[in-house]
Amino acid sequence: MSSAEPLLNNTATTAIKLPIAGTNRMHGRSIKINRIPATIACLLVLCFLVYMFSSSEEEQRPVMYGMLRNQNKVNMRKLLIGAIQAAQKGGLEILEVAKSRDLKEKSKGKTDEGANDPYTDADGRSHCVMKLGMHRIFPRVQIFSEEDKETCADMPTFDLDPTVLHQTADIPDEMVDIKDITVWIDPLDATQEFTEQLYEYVTTMVCIAVHGKPVMGVIHSPFIGQTAWAWVDHSMSEYLSQIHPDRPDVEHPIITVSRSHAGDVKDLTRAVFGENSNILTAAGAGYKVLQVVANNATAYLHSTKIKKWDICAGDAILRALGGKMTTLDNEYIDYGPSESPVNARGLLASVVNHKEYIEKLIEYRKSHNAGPKKR
Repeated sequence: MSSAEPLLNNTATTAIKLPIAGTNRMHGRSIKINRIPATIACLLVLCFLVYMFSSSEEEQRPVMYGMLRNQNKVNMRKLLIGAIQAAQKGGLEILEVAKSRDLKEKSKGKTDEGANDPYTDADGRSHCVMKLGMHRIFPRVQIFSEEDKETCADMPTFDLDPTVLHQTADIPDEMVDIKDITVWIDPLDATQEFTEQLYEYVTTMVCIAVHGKPVMGVIHSPFIGQTAWAWVDHSMSEYLSQIHPDRPDVEHPIITVSRSHAGDVKDLTRAVFGENSNILTAAGAGYKVLQVVANNATAYLHSTKIKKWDICAGDAILRALGGKMTTLDNEYIDYGPSESPVNARGLLASVVNHKEYIEKLIEYRKSHNAGPKKR
């Protein structure tokens, strides 16, 4: 054996004893195996996660938590949270404009009833924070807003905050195809009354329809600080869950109608329901639905055209409470994206006794050859 052989054998033996991962001293040097690539990979993953969850400017973040599992589906629980937050954030913009007294009021023209249709800075600011906020989180969901023609500058955005749901709310993580969803936003209902400082009528509203049916509704009253929300067949806000509908006085119903055309509807109400009927004039479709829900009115009657962003949220809330909203022809209203944003067939809404009231209306219209006024 040559003098080199023992050295080679010792070296081979030492190499065999080296662990697969770890360190070993050889000729005074430390050898590390497979740790550098693993460390680099970990750092890359960490950087990616920090980027995705810390940037408020990029679309990737909302996509991650708005449509995490499948970009063709939406988590309805998260959509509800976003809708509630949007309504409340819009309300904050309205409060800020009201506080400043600088409404920047202008007119969009005349309503079907011939009244002025005003537009204020509160309408625009609420629209931008509501629609942009929802779109940032759910970029592929189709959203319609009353003020879609408004150009939005940079507005504050929001991230999903589950605390807007009360602690006892049982909200499942239900997934729905994006193509089946339509969102309707009314950034400021009762703008005319807002300009008159009749703030109790002012609401912001968000509605989610699936296959054209309203399934989620949010009505936020910013000057009262109250948010009513409901998901049909699932859950509702504490305020709504504490309401127990009274059996109405059939002989003396209270019908809530719009301030803008109270005369026409008053005549129709008394003709259909009798002279003992009571009329509650109010503004804002959202406010009137809440009056029906709170047992302050028996039914809500509207005889002319009305936009779907005005009524979709209230329709969903009524359905969740076992109530009903239909046209004066007793047809459900379709809130699908391919339908007109205008309901031209009037409406009747109530929590109870809808069948009895609509039958009276239909019978009266048949005998008088009357229909909803399209104007």
